Amino acid sequence: MTGLEFRDPVFLVFLALAPVVYRLARRSNARVRFSSLKLLEKAPASWRTRLLVVPPLLLAAASAALTIALAGPRSGEANTQVYREGIAIMLVVDRSGSMNARDFVQNDQSIDRLKVVRGVLRRFLGAEEGSAGRPDDLVGLVTFARYADSVAPLTLDHTNLVAILDDVAIVTDKDEDGTAVGEGLALAVERLRRHKAKSKVIVLLTDGVSNTGDISPSQAADLAAGHNIKVYAVGAGRTGYAPFPVEWRGQTVLRQAFVELDERTLEAIAERTAGQYFHADNLEALGRAYEEIDSLERSEIVEVRYMQYEEFYAVFAGLGLVLIIASTLIAQSVLRRLP
Repeated sequence: MTGLEFRDPVFLVFLALAPVVYRLARRSNARVRFSSLKLLEKAPASWRTRLLVVPPLLLAAASAALTIALAGPRSGEANTQVYREGIAIMLVVDRSGSMNARDFVQNDQSIDRLKVVRGVLRRFLGAEEGSAGRPDDLVGLVTFARYADSVAPLTLDHTNLVAILDDVAIVTDKDEDGTAVGEGLALAVERLRRHKAKSKVIVLLTDGVSNTGDISPSQAADLAAGHNIKVYAVGAGRTGYAPFPVEWRGQTVLRQAFVELDERTLEAIAERTAGQYFHADNLEALGRAYEEIDSLERSEIVEVRYMQYEEFYAVFAGLGLVLIIASTLIAQSVLRRLP
């Protein structure tokens, strides 16, 4: 907590009126006529006479307290800017139809690749019990199939980011299906290049071959390298046959379908941007890939918060009111003047 300051210090000039209030309070309009004051001058001063200055002093102090209250005394929090050691990360996740392959196994059950990726990213962000996460990092999310979408901006609110991630689904419309790796990567670069973080990283995950989009993966990699953004590429699955769910006679069954993973392109993207490529053909390998990415370098980021103050005007206003009441009670009782 910082020292005491005033919201409107200009009002403190009225403190100069305290002596004026004291002099005005000491004046009395009461008059008693005597032929001579010689006898009164010889009389000893009583305790009541000596204490006649108390009510005016209390009123003067009350005016000073009310003036301070009007100036708005307050104390600001010292940590209005929180310096965090972290980096800016954009997660780029493929949600094309090939992510529906059921070649990943969890708890003896085959599950689609996107579900596996969501679970690993939850641990990466610290949403799972026992996972430290990256609380000091700004993290955003971009998804892509035929088109790229900026789903979540860079944020320290990883709780909401995880909730958004849980809503990401594999495309079902054939017109939206495809794998536009270059589009997703370029959009992530666009989101990162505007930020002032010294260290910027993209974690790109895909399970296929780039087959659509106006921007090629190599062009997007050049764009990232031009802005000093590292790309850590993760290839999920493998080239070959994988089981896919299909509808047959009113039931969902698994049928083998050919899938292809373009590792060369992902390796080239990582090499061009001074990043690294990871191949993950099962749940454990995918987890290890993100654990290794979790050991990235760190740089300083400032999270700006609104200034918060502890206000003290009520204390001084209350003090002024108490002093006025005390002055009035004393002046009208113990130190009451006659007539």
